[in-house]
Amino acid sequence: MNKSSFGKGFILPLTIMSVMALSACSGANGDSNANSDSGNAAASSENTAAGNTNTSTDTAATSSGDAEELTLFINHSWYPVKDFTGPIADRITEKTGVKLKVTVATDDKQLPLMIASGDLPDLIFSASDIDRLSNANISYSWNELIEKYAPDFQIDATRIAINTMKDGNFYTIRNAFATEEEWKANQYALGNDGNPGIAVREDIMNELGNPPMKTLDDFVNILNMVKEKHPEMVPLIMDKNWIEQYFMGQFGIDTGIGNWYESEGQVNYWLKHPKAQEFFLFMNSLYRYGYILAENFAHANDQIDDEYAVGGKAFAHSHTVSVADRDNISAKKNGAAYTFKMIPSALSEEKVQVSTGIGWSGTFITKKNKNPEKSIKLMQYLASDEGKKLTMFGIEGEHWTWNEEGYPNLKYSTADSDFVNGNGIKWWFLYSDAIVEGLWGYVPGTQTTQALIETKEKTVYKPEIGLIQVQADSAEKTIKTKIDEMVTNEKVKIYLAKSEDEAAKLFENMLKTADKIGLAKLDDWANKTYAEKKALFK
Repeated sequence: MNKSSFGKGFILPLTIMSVMALSACSGANGDSNANSDSGNAAASSENTAAGNTNTSTDTAATSSGDAEELTLFINHSWYPVKDFTGPIADRITEKTGVKLKVTVATDDKQLPLMIASGDLPDLIFSASDIDRLSNANISYSWNELIEKYAPDFQIDATRIAINTMKDGNFYTIRNAFATEEEWKANQYALGNDGNPGIAVREDIMNELGNPPMKTLDDFVNILNMVKEKHPEMVPLIMDKNWIEQYFMGQFGIDTGIGNWYESEGQVNYWLKHPKAQEFFLFMNSLYRYGYILAENFAHANDQIDDEYAVGGKAFAHSHTVSVADRDNISAKKNGAAYTFKMIPSALSEEKVQVSTGIGWSGTFITKKNKNPEKSIKLMQYLASDEGKKLTMFGIEGEHWTWNEEGYPNLKYSTADSDFVNGNGIKWWFLYSDAIVEGLWGYVPGTQTTQALIETKEKTVYKPEIGLIQVQADSAEKTIKTKIDEMVTNEKVKIYLAKSEDEAAKLFENMLKTADKIGLAKLDDWANKTYAEKKALFK
């Protein structure tokens, strides 16, 4: 797949650190030392069927020519797969009698316009506008379709609870979700490539004598050594969508979806975090000491950082946990002699990783859908153990075999975007869960897997925070949008301040502006909502 699990075009909000389990983990292929036949079906099901008990996969085989064609709008403009073709798509059609005519969004304005006009496709796959789409005038509720067409389609109570709207119906089940219990029960299901990481040049580390890399101060010291010894290089280059996340975690800023953090039973917008100012001053120091470039904050695209790293113009590369493995693949293709290695996921005792994830994208069956019955049965197949493995791993025997220890041995590198995208592996996860997606990330011996293991060890799970979501056209939505936009506009001024005093003053001004916009009112609403949502998990 393309650069990260969501493709490098996926613009994560400033503090989204949710465990979406959409791994783009790289590395060597697993050896086929495990059984690939039905003898391991029980072990496979035990390790990956968490979250739903649906096992109905008896749909009659259907040729592509006989299949029902349904239109699908994918509301992710960066999506790397544009057509429902390849072996995975063909097998889904064979099993469900459905083929998809795909349209990928051109921008984030397209879906709201479609909703407003009523010009909708059969299916919509989206992570945004969930509240707008979860409307009986726009979409069928899954519960009514299941009752009518697929009564044996069973979904667990937690997933239903977190996707149920105020009208008592659920209109989708978001993919990429797992409970804390499911994570703990599946040791090989790791986090995902939606976790931050930093890779450094191994040859230069050797040249410097491999100085210690145990703390954030150690890392900064190494950047300084690189600046002195290699003035022609940029000490640290950062992907434009992954500038803050790694360092925020080192300061214990544990926000997740929505930019909320929780402390002693209270939630607040992340600017109120006691370490927020310290984080901003640290980022400013990286700039003032010449370790990062001012233009890094204005990169026109998310390929420029790759060019710096793979082209030998940067020492450290900040992106996701698969950055070293991916950079090594690109460097080798370019004939470069150097390699990259990941630095530790935790360089601070305060390091924390909070999963506030309630899932990522969901599939909506619109009221314009020409065949609601086949649509919900398509979801049922994709939700089955067989369907989830087909979508995420590929065709058993051809693309993977099952290791008796409880994970797939993949016959390809998940970092090989040409192979993954070309075969349609992973991208048709219109219904999936974080466990099977997380198993895709377990490739023993790779740097990505080691980084994900480190990340999982530091992760705590608070999905109830992920349910604090402002609703469209609400006063809270207006306030939060204004604050988010203000922070986006003002934060770079802090990073690029000429002195620490100037940076501190700019941060204080940003807080005052947030208060004027209505931060206190927003936090009050968030705490009321948090109290209500926590009850779902008792």
